[in-house]
Amino acid sequence: MKMTDVTMVRIYLTEEKKTLRELMAYLHDERKVRGVTVFRGISGFGKSGEIHSSSLLDMSLSLPVVIEFFDTPDKTEDILHELNQRLEPGHLVSWPAKMNTGETD
Repeated sequence: MKMTDVTMVRIYLTEEKKTLRELMAYLHDERKVRGVTVFRGISGFGKSGEIHSSSLLDMSLSLPVVIEFFDTPDKTEDILHELNQRLEPGHLVSWPAKMNTGETD
């Protein structure tokens, strides 16, 4: 199976921030990345140390969310430069990965 290089990117936010909508629009409409998934956490904390969690009685809008996407290294390099301007330090992680292309060698 043939593999191609990609870069994975993960962004850590909370639901309540309008940043989520803005980033989704940027990644989908402007940059047209290959695919984006948003994970909604049930509990988490950041540098403030405040624990955000949900229960059946309280569906808080400040739960943690993770935006994850991948694309070619060149494309994600440009996107990462822009995201570094939009996000606070410590909210963005990236790493090289391989994607199967469905083709055989």
